[in-house]
This record gives sequence, C-alpha cells and structure tokens, in this order.
Amino acid sequence: MNKFERVYLDIKHKIENGTYPIGELIPTEHELAEIYDVSRETIRKAQKLLLENGFIHKKQGRGSTVLDFNRFAFPISGLVSFKELQADQNMKAETRVIRNEIVKAPDFLIGKEGVTENERFIYLLRTRIIAGEVMIIDEDWFRCSVVPSIPSRVAKNSVYEYLEGQLDLDISYATKDMRAEIVSELGLELMKLTPMDYVIKTDSFVYLEDTTFFQYSISHTRLEKFHFQEFARRRHSIK
Repeated sequence: MNKFERVYLDIKHKIENGTYPIGELIPTEHELAEIYDVSRETIRKAQKLLLENGFIHKKQGRGSTVLDFNRFAFPISGLVSFKELQADQNMKAETRVIRNEIVKAPDFLIGKEGVTENERFIYLLRTRIIAGEVMIIDEDWFRCSVVPSIPSRVAKNSVYEYLEGQLDLDISYATKDMRAEIVSELGLELMKLTPMDYVIKTDSFVYLEDTTFFQYSISHTRLEKFHFQEFARRRHSIK
C-alpha cells in the first residue's frame, strides 16, 4: 500500500469515527504532512482520494471541510417526489421556491411530444437545501392544458401529492436521461460552485397513464451528497 493510501485510510477512519466532525475543517496540508511525516505531495494525493469519495470539500483559501459521508440514494428508474424521497431516507431538507410563473413553451420542447409554440407552461424553479447548502436545483415545466396552476404552498411542499390528490391526475411513467456535466450558470449562482465543478443533470419527460405528456424536468444534483442506486437482475434466456 502506498503512503498516500495509508494517509487516506487513516483520515477516512477519523472522519467516520467523529475525530474530524462533519462540517469542520481537517488539519491543513502542512499540518497533515507533519502529523504523518510525509511530503505535502503525498498529502495532496490522499486529499484527492478523500475528495473523490465524498469525504471532504475543498475551497480555495478556506481549507478542506468534512462532508456528511452518509449519502442519500436516488433511485434511477423510480418515479418519486422529493417529499417521498425525504420520508423514505429520513432526509432533513428545505425546499425554496425561486420562480413559479406561466411561460411560453420553451424552444427545446416545441415539436416534441405534440408541444406547439402557442402552448403555455408553468415554470417552477426550486432549490433543495441540506445542512444549509443548496444540493439540488429542480426546474420543472408543467403543461397548462393539464395543470392550470400550482400554488406556491404546494410547490414548497409536494407537487405530485397535489396533482394526484387534488387534480386527480394519474401519473404513470417517465423517460430519463442522466449525465455528468460542468455546472451551469444557474448552478454557479445558486449552488456557489466553481466553473470547474461537475453536477449530475437528469432530464425527464413525465407522462400520465393515458400517455399524455404533462411535465418536463431538469434536476441538477451535487455529486458529494448523493449516489444513484438501482436493483438489477440478470435476464436469463429461455432454454
């Protein structure tokens, strides 16, 4: 085992047992080099592993902060609301509604799923805040022909609960596209990330039971707080 791997494992253990508490700074690069009697380059390699595995977050001039290493699992194929995700995983989070307005059909939707340029959509922009930091930005476009309005109190709580319980909509399935991308201008503004940071971007087309398209969403998720999880079973051929 290399020196930097031993340093990484020791710091990781100290984070997990609370020696270095969540939200606090670990010792500086210089201090760690003295503690472990290794070069600063060795410490940098160990910190890189800690960063890549979600144990610390480095900010220029501010040192390395210990992250909550207990990540929340996002289902890949499931269609769940954020409120349901909170309940399932005992997640303490706050939703803030940034925008809730009726807009023209966005150019990127015109011509798709029967959307015309004359249509109107409800545009919702919300942030999901965990431990004081914006971890998710959700953008949603709801077809006004299906969803006439969404009260702000609903947008802050659970839109799907409202759509299914009050509007009696039968939400059925979605198609999703997930990829890692450099953070957008919106992410730079609301998440306070750097232009070199990546997020997971998930685009979804959501449909009712009768196959009516009614919602398009873009979710921007910070890497260090979540992992994406799915149960997979091998399909055996019939012999």
